[in-house]
Amino acid sequence: MLKDKLKGYKIILASGSPRRQQFFKDLDLDFEIRLKDIEEIYPDDLQGVEITKYLAQLKANAFEGEIAANELLVTSDTIVWLNNKALGKPKDYDDAFAILKSLSNETHEVITSVCFKTITKTETIFDVTKVTFNKLTDEAIRYYLDNYKPFDKAGAYGIQEWIGLVGITRIDGSYTNVVGLPTEKVYHYLSNCYRKE
Repeated sequence: MLKDKLKGYKIILASGSPRRQQFFKDLDLDFEIRLKDIEEIYPDDLQGVEITKYLAQLKANAFEGEIAANELLVTSDTIVWLNNKALGKPKDYDDAFAILKSLSNETHEVITSVCFKTITKTETIFDVTKVTFNKLTDEAIRYYLDNYKPFDKAGAYGIQEWIGLVGITRIDGSYTNVVGLPTEKVYHYLSNCYRKE
């Protein structure tokens, strides 16, 4: 199993996301959480997956010089991409309302990049999932924001929450990617790239 293949490594998950932490537990991995406060700013000319790759690597590079020989650091970043514009975490209630209004009756992409860093190499993988919402009424949006407060989520929604149950009509690609981590790709990558020689 994956845990056995990685037993030579100490996995460091640099994410405060409870969803990503739960996925690592669900993958039956032993890991330690290490957090740094990173200002998530990226160059204006980056598009789509370039943004998440840049930010995932930015988060990993913040640990430069702090990774031990047996440690494997994992960082990630997720955005919602709609009409050539990145939608990150909402600034406040009004911003969250505007974001969900823009996603109503539209198809958007959820893009996640995951960066793996050791003292000898840094590699990044990514996944893209298309998500389609039906028409969301103002009342439904307010109900969701008032009761679920999704202000820590890219695109101001969690697919696993009420809004996903009542509002999403179609998903093309990885469901877990929309929640916050493309678990199948992460599992496959770790299985093949970090076996102890």
